[in-house]
Amino acid sequence: MGCCSVTQRHTGTDEVGPDEIELLEIAGTGVWSLAETRQSVRNGTGPGPPPPPVRCPSVKHLIHEEPKPVERKISCHNIQVHQDTQMVWGWSKEDVHHRLYTQPIREWEGRAAHTYGDIIYSSLVTLHNTHTKAMGERYLVLFSFHLLILALDHSHHDFIYEGILPLSAVEVRIISQDPSSPYMFEISGPMVDSKIFVCASAGDRKNWMDNIEDRRYKSLRQQLSPSHSALAYLLPCDETWKREELKRYLLRAPIWQWEGTSIQHMGLPVYLSLVHITNSQKQGPQERLLVLFQLDILILSVDKQRVRVNYEGRLPRRSIQALERSALTGTLEFQLTGELMEPLYVFCTYPEDYQTWIFQLQQPDKEIHTMPNPPAPPLIPKKRRS
Repeated sequence: MGCCSVTQRHTGTDEVGPDEIELLEIAGTGVWSLAETRQSVRNGTGPGPPPPPVRCPSVKHLIHEEPKPVERKISCHNIQVHQDTQMVWGWSKEDVHHRLYTQPIREWEGRAAHTYGDIIYSSLVTLHNTHTKAMGERYLVLFSFHLLILALDHSHHDFIYEGILPLSAVEVRIISQDPSSPYMFEISGPMVDSKIFVCASAGDRKNWMDNIEDRRYKSLRQQLSPSHSALAYLLPCDETWKREELKRYLLRAPIWQWEGTSIQHMGLPVYLSLVHITNSQKQGPQERLLVLFQLDILILSVDKQRVRVNYEGRLPRRSIQALERSALTGTLEFQLTGELMEPLYVFCTYPEDYQTWIFQLQQPDKEIHTMPNPPAPPLIPKKRRS
């Protein structure tokens, strides 16, 4: 069994995880700022070259300090935002998303982008620095449970990593509802310096507010640490939206120790759930992710950190059959049997999963239906010679 090829999306790893937020320097207000050093260099602010960034401990070790109030007065004539938020360097949003998933991002740190799940929304915005009053273009990317901030290098058509924020650790609010004011919203948190973003239109701001609030609500419901990956939020897949996102995640993320035809060539997943499987050779049930395709059942495992997915095998649907055992054991259990395989006993957690697997896998008895012989064609009378 060989390990699949995985392309690294960062130049190196360090002791500070991406979900613990890259906090590079302490602002004068006593609030940890997100990559302010990088912003100052790119925006041309400051009297000279800044000192090297200071590596910081993880968020859980930081001391809570109340931020000082900052006066926020932004004049409209200083705001310049591209009206066409769908295009960056002539690329559509689909092109940008594909690039983020497949191409390296400059100065990227931490896990690969695909581990953060779906890209829910993205657009070009203007970042207002509340300390230096500088304005700069940024590309915001909302993943399933994290917000990615990217700077832009127009000369090389390249994105530059500036930080990623877990949605469970931030709050978002609209700055002003005045139609004559810029379309601004603010992101803040106990460990993150306030960020004010200016959108190109009221519709773009509304999309950001709605999507961030929706994903933030879903992330808070999981009661997980912000350091967890998207996979940890999606498991167990006990809700419809989790299942749908997990299907897309599996088609995009690398699966370790994969064998045979790639998962992208198996079609779209029909159903999946987290189950426990046991057989005569193993002591105790093993947690597995069971994925149903049109022609196969894929068996996967997930590590304890909910970061890595491993290939465990696949079963052709034609050669297996599901036998109900819930009446015998009093549990949500069914048995998978088939040719050239030992029986597998599958334990489901939720009744919906059990019913769906039984419905999908139980094959009716094959009966030979004999077709009645068609009636003989009518005889055509022969013409008599006169």
